[in-house]
Amino acid sequence: MPATTQPAPTRAPKSRARRLLGSFGFQISAALVLGVALGLLARQLGPGAEDAPNPLAATLDTIGSSYVALLKTAVVPLILTAIIASIAQLRKVQNAARLAGQTLLWFAITAAIAVSIGITLGTALQPGSRVDTGELETAEPGRVGSWWDFLTGLVPQNFLGLTVSSSASDTGEVTSTVGFNVLQVIVIAAVVGIAALKLGKRAEPFLDFTQSALKVIQKVLWWIIRIAPLGTLGLLGNAVVEYGWEKLGTLAWFVGAIYLGLALVLFVVYPVLIKAHGLSIRKYFSGVWPAVQLGFVSRSSMGTLPLTQRVTERNLGVPREYASFAVPFGSTTKMDGCAAIYPAIAAIFVAQFFGIELTIIQYVLIAFVSIVGSAATAGTTGATVMLTLTLSTLGLPLEGVGLLLAVDPIVDMGRTAVNVAGQALVPTIVAKREGILDRELYDAPRGDVPFSDDADEPDAVPGAPERTTVPSA
Repeated sequence: MPATTQPAPTRAPKSRARRLLGSFGFQISAALVLGVALGLLARQLGPGAEDAPNPLAATLDTIGSSYVALLKTAVVPLILTAIIASIAQLRKVQNAARLAGQTLLWFAITAAIAVSIGITLGTALQPGSRVDTGELETAEPGRVGSWWDFLTGLVPQNFLGLTVSSSASDTGEVTSTVGFNVLQVIVIAAVVGIAALKLGKRAEPFLDFTQSALKVIQKVLWWIIRIAPLGTLGLLGNAVVEYGWEKLGTLAWFVGAIYLGLALVLFVVYPVLIKAHGLSIRKYFSGVWPAVQLGFVSRSSMGTLPLTQRVTERNLGVPREYASFAVPFGSTTKMDGCAAIYPAIAAIFVAQFFGIELTIIQYVLIAFVSIVGSAATAGTTGATVMLTLTLSTLGLPLEGVGLLLAVDPIVDMGRTAVNVAGQALVPTIVAKREGILDRELYDAPRGDVPFSDDADEPDAVPGAPERTTVPSA
């Protein structure tokens, strides 16, 4: 009796409500709204016993900080394994040196455009002349940027680029914090990858292990990304509790100038560049938006790096071999928000506040520092460090940094979102110019349900195209 073939079972179509609830964008948006609401509620509850945070505020703080800690935990192993694996496969990528050069060139081009916008807004809006000097206090910065930081940052202090800092509280209790220098991690991974290339077949067992380790890390990373809405709720709720909006006060013009500059870069400059290279603006934003949202609420390019790299590869179609170099490197040196818009406007603000007239040479120096200065502060990169580097280069008072600390967390959300968008933009542009961009993947329809049945695979990312097979590296 001939065997009969049973038809494959068909999945029942999911309802519109289930698709909406499963959408990563909807989940993040709902977390944003709920986070603000819970933050406002926590502020209304007031402080707890003995001036301690009330339980709701403490819960939001714990959720947010724990999520950022989880993301940062994945950064070092991800960079190590991804860069080693990608360098070992460079023979599959033509013109690797040219790709690196093009990446640096476009880092500089976009930074030059961003700092030009910052200088224009700072001189046109005059935010430093619109403040009540009696309400602001100057203060020396705790960390000053230096041009030597770039050279010292290139030399690894240990195998994993780990750093340890200690601080003493008012009670005399000393606490130690372990961090990492991303630039050093990149250098270490690059050296190990090149060594594996030179060894040839003798390094194949090590490379096989590295590839397997990378898959395991990506799997764990995907689990972390899936709970991003919960982290968003905690991060934004805690921001509302801790900062609110009353600190804007007399610095409203400064904050407004910063966000106007950030908006011009993100929604005007980047779309123009995308369109000029024959790519869809809508596809770019739909592809990169999950990382931009997470960057906004987490205020950490490093914490967002794993997701930024994944959307660059899987949503925007940049080859993994190239993205695993360009995105981590960009996370330390490509910051149009922190290293271009912000230091330009902030330096002009400080000059106006102290009544110092800037010369043409000083404006040129602002542009120079913004274009190349982020590399000088790599590994210790932060907007405050970048600002101190700019002020010291211009000869402006460093105590002007203290004027802006009250609103730094508020502007930091926008700065980080633009940083993340730029870190995905440049690899996309370079890949398109070099003819290695996967246009089919870039133009593919974004899935409405990122947590579909196959989304548990490490290759899947929030908002990734459905039913699209990516060629293996």
